[in-house]
Amino acid sequence: MLRHSGARLVEIDYRAGGGSARLRVRNDGADPGTGLRTLAGRLEAAGGELTWRRVHRVRPAADGRERGGGMIRLLIADDEGLLRGALAALLELEADLTVVAEAATTTEAVRLAAEHRPDIAVLDLEMPPADGLQAAAEIRAELPTRTILVTRHARPGVLRRALSAGVSGFVPKTTPAARLAEIIRDVAAGRRYVDSEIAASALTEGWCPLTERELEVLRASRGGAPVAEIAARVHLAPGTVRNYLSSAMAKLGAASRHAAAHRAWEEGWI
Repeated sequence: MLRHSGARLVEIDYRAGGGSARLRVRNDGADPGTGLRTLAGRLEAAGGELTWRRVHRVRPAADGRERGGGMIRLLIADDEGLLRGALAALLELEADLTVVAEAATTTEAVRLAAEHRPDIAVLDLEMPPADGLQAAAEIRAELPTRTILVTRHARPGVLRRALSAGVSGFVPKTTPAARLAEIIRDVAAGRRYVDSEIAASALTEGWCPLTERELEVLRASRGGAPVAEIAARVHLAPGTVRNYLSSAMAKLGAASRHAAAHRAWEEGWI
């Protein structure tokens, strides 16, 4: 294949099961090459099919990391299975993109990122049990993987936190797959992308009346954990946690700590 097609990069994906097999070949050569043409003819005679796609070479990222085999390797994470599967399928149609893992939770996203070490992780912002921003921060802390957040609701304060956490892209879920593919390529090349509407919403961000400690305690309480667990998580005494929660509730006019945490989350403060 390397000799006849002039390829330098070749990726072969073979999958078998359920009484059938699939062979997919991608390379950056000028054509499939004599060997693949012969194999394709034999498969066609047997009622099968061989598909070939040319992979366009992708230039290295700004930090010089190689993109394995010329492909941009992706992790897709979204708790909505239908959307996640559809997005993965559409991005797989791009010659230079390949999805190496899919996740339904932030915990799974962090684990699979460590396992597969993708070039880019595309993360749903509203994904449980934490959120996509937390997952992005954890991934960025351990890996050179770049992250893109996808959101249904552009909350004002989130963009500032996302940029501070090193997120490389921020896009709405209404973004067409073809446009997202272009953004992924830009991010892979070391650029940053923020949707214009999300950027505009950030300008409306209101003043936050809460202290950093109050925000930290509210962030830890979002999952409904008891006070003792929150206290252990933020390394404070239970009584101190209760005081911070009461103070935050009073400042926000919230009837409960859950309502206060939800208000802070809606504002993008946590």
